Amino acid sequence: MRATPESGQVGAGGNRYAVLLRGINVGGHRGIRMADLRLLLEDLGYRDVVTYLQSGQAALTAADQDERAVQERVAAALAERFGTPVDVLVAGHAYLRSVIDQCPFPTADIEGKQLHAAFMNRRIDPAPLDRIESAAFAPEQCALGDRVLYLWLPDGIGRSTLAQAVLRRTVVGRDTVVTVRNWNTVTRLAQLTA
Repeated sequence: MRATPESGQVGAGGNRYAVLLRGINVGGHRGIRMADLRLLLEDLGYRDVVTYLQSGQAALTAADQDERAVQERVAAALAERFGTPVDVLVAGHAYLRSVIDQCPFPTADIEGKQLHAAFMNRRIDPAPLDRIESAAFAPEQCALGDRVLYLWLPDGIGRSTLAQAVLRRTVVGRDTVVTVRNWNTVTRLAQLTA
């Protein structure tokens, strides 16, 4: 069975997804151990659960569930178990592969900190991005893709003025959930969901 960008379907055994948690384990706040996340996902009945790094991402196999169903189920379970709401984004392998394949910036011989993907829960209106004077942020650049904003940040995201400008709620939208991952993480999640 061929995978579709939305489903991440890999065959009769289920759908393979990456689960991205927003804003956990950052600066000592909203701590969730990856062993606890893995256990929670397994308790929900997901198979082949693997966590990656400490910044809130996992890969899993879900039988007969689409991205939205996994997202809602995991978010509800996190809130119940850890007592705090956590924004969750879920992406199938085909979608992650398309994010990689459609990247407008060179990906060979880069450091992972130079290129980032800001994943979003929905498509955004490009007009606010178009109004940003990109020359003022050179050599930093950004480009909008399908539910993703590519950020080329040669010196990293930590002090990036472009990232601060384009990820504001007035640009991406007040109801948009955004979580950023560096390119090493993006490519690793694609591997883990293959």
